[in-house]
Amino acid sequence: MFYLYLWSSRLCYAFLGLVSLTVTALSATFSTPDNVQELHHYLDQLDWLNEGNISASTAATSVVLGQANCTAACMLLSGFFQDFVFLPTSPQYQEQQSSYWSNQQAGTRPTCFVLPKSAKHVAIAYHITATFQCNFATKGGGHSAFAGGSSVQGGITIDLQKLNTITLNAEQSITQVGAGNRWRNVYEYLTPKNLSVIGGRDSSLGVSGFTLGGGISFFSARHGLACDNVVGYELVLANGQIANANVNVNPDLYWALRGGGNNFGIVTRLDLETFPQGQILGGVNTYPITANASIFKAYQRFVADQPNDPDAALIVAFIYLQGQWSVSNDYEYAKPIRNPPIFEEFFALPTVSSTERVTDLTDITAELASYSPSGFRETYITATFKNDGEFQRNILDIFLEEIDPIKDLAGALPALVMQPISQNTIDHSRKNGGNALGLADAEGPLMLVNLAIMWSDAADDGKVYNATQRAITRSVTAAKKLGVDNRFVYQNYAAQGQDVFAGYGEANRQRLIEISEKYDPKGIFQKLQPGYFKLGRF
Repeated sequence: MFYLYLWSSRLCYAFLGLVSLTVTALSATFSTPDNVQELHHYLDQLDWLNEGNISASTAATSVVLGQANCTAACMLLSGFFQDFVFLPTSPQYQEQQSSYWSNQQAGTRPTCFVLPKSAKHVAIAYHITATFQCNFATKGGGHSAFAGGSSVQGGITIDLQKLNTITLNAEQSITQVGAGNRWRNVYEYLTPKNLSVIGGRDSSLGVSGFTLGGGISFFSARHGLACDNVVGYELVLANGQIANANVNVNPDLYWALRGGGNNFGIVTRLDLETFPQGQILGGVNTYPITANASIFKAYQRFVADQPNDPDAALIVAFIYLQGQWSVSNDYEYAKPIRNPPIFEEFFALPTVSSTERVTDLTDITAELASYSPSGFRETYITATFKNDGEFQRNILDIFLEEIDPIKDLAGALPALVMQPISQNTIDHSRKNGGNALGLADAEGPLMLVNLAIMWSDAADDGKVYNATQRAITRSVTAAKKLGVDNRFVYQNYAAQGQDVFAGYGEANRQRLIEISEKYDPKGIFQKLQPGYFKLGRF
């Protein structure tokens, strides 16, 4: 075994030496990496690196060379993007690590980060990474709760943050948004123009990941989900080519991207429907936990009234903070009206505190971002139910019981979050040929539930994951007995291991797989990009 290891190591160093020479030659040949087709042709000549000497190695050798592949790819990338490839020895590497929302993601260490500045650069970075058979992740805002969502251990993270252009067309009807933007950038650009798009309610979220997972907005009852309001995508496909997808060009791919996640390519730009939007009513009212019965009653009235007033949005959260439970309700109204009738029953209840005010979208989404800071361990887990007032109380009882043993862990802040998916929102999912989520035929309104917990100590991970899994399993079991269950699993709230695409329905899952096979026949985005939610092709 020692001689095998010694031979493997020597082969590895010889391989890296060859790559070093290749980097030097390529740096001179492609000093301005704009000709993607020329690069593709060159890289095609390197296929022997991973199809011959490398992949044919023994199992012991492939462990060494597997890491060497990614190291070699990073070296080659450095030849193209000298100032924007960060290795673990650079201070910028740590900055990239700390830009993730959850500590699980921040603790994942790639071989390097690469920060392309254009779609062409993304194509180059992707092609080099895939040619060397190196696992990779694509990072937009980095807001996934679990490790591997937009990070990769030992692979290459393609961070899109420099794809940050925002352009409004002359008619002010379409905003083209680079996939590396966060929603704060978009709102800061559009709000002074009294315009908006369907985007995140937390301004720190990334545009691309949020939208590819569906995307619930304050304005979804009026306009639909974020994915329903994308009129076109630009993306890098599995073959390394830059393509567009819209209702007329690659319409099957356009459908798949509207809820299909990261399974079809690397999205580099989103073209978003844009509409007039001025100031809004928004903020958070906090109530004592003893008000829960009145809160549920008011929630049911809101759900009944929302089809007639789609300007209203509501989130109800039961939170344990500083040794006590409370209810924090987030209210938004798309007009600057202080007391809209749809919130009347809520606003009649005595509050512990309130931030309710007339403001703009930039301000209110910054407030919500402040309630979910980075630097903690995080978990989400979700389920969807038919709206039912009695069942709401059942879920709360289950949550309080399962969370009680962990609520005082170091840094713990558990929350049970409930929000309606109105029939209006469901109906909008048929826009522009429909989306992949499988909601179009659902009988609304629905109730979306998210169990969200932050904590500090990795030693407590098992306790937290077990408690949240028990709570959601018990809730789903109770819902099935009452006939109020629903299959939909919202990707942006899903826990690692939840079967998101089964929640879209078998017909939609199969259609997604067929589209993946068409545009990615080798399954590169299923195999080399292992993170987040996969279709189950392999």
